[in-house]
Amino acid sequence: MAKKQSKKIVAQRELYLIAHNIRSLHNVGSIFRNADAFGVTKVFLTGYTGTPPDSRLAKVALGAEEFVPWEYKKSLARVVKKLRAEKVKIAVLENNVNYKVTSLAKYKPKFPLALILGEETKGNTKTILDLADDILEIPMHGQKESLNVSVAAGIAIYQII
Repeated sequence: MAKKQSKKIVAQRELYLIAHNIRSLHNVGSIFRNADAFGVTKVFLTGYTGTPPDSRLAKVALGAEEFVPWEYKKSLARVVKKLRAEKVKIAVLENNVNYKVTSLAKYKPKFPLALILGEETKGNTKTILDLADDILEIPMHGQKESLNVSVAAGIAIYQII
């Protein structure tokens, strides 16, 4: 009974993921696993992000790509425009940028919300950052300046939900 109740609470928090230009199919598979684990409403795959069916993606997703609703659109801007028309707030996960950023731990999400995850090595471009209502960062305390995109996605989804 409690499990059904918690799923109902998650369902009230409409969260979309936008995986833009993710080159590693293993990362895409892991993003699907995170989306399934935390009850993400839908995953949008944009740019050159790979899509199911693909054995490399499926190896990591372990079937989550079959349960999580997803859609591929080449244009990130069109996906954002469509979601904004549906009154969805847009946040982007990024760090090391000269923009006003909010620490993920201090973020107060307003739903429905879409979270943009950017390309693994270059991050999100200025154009993408300009599309966002909020820019979120996971503070880094070690020597490295970033996390793997699928790890960062899992942390962000958990904190937001």
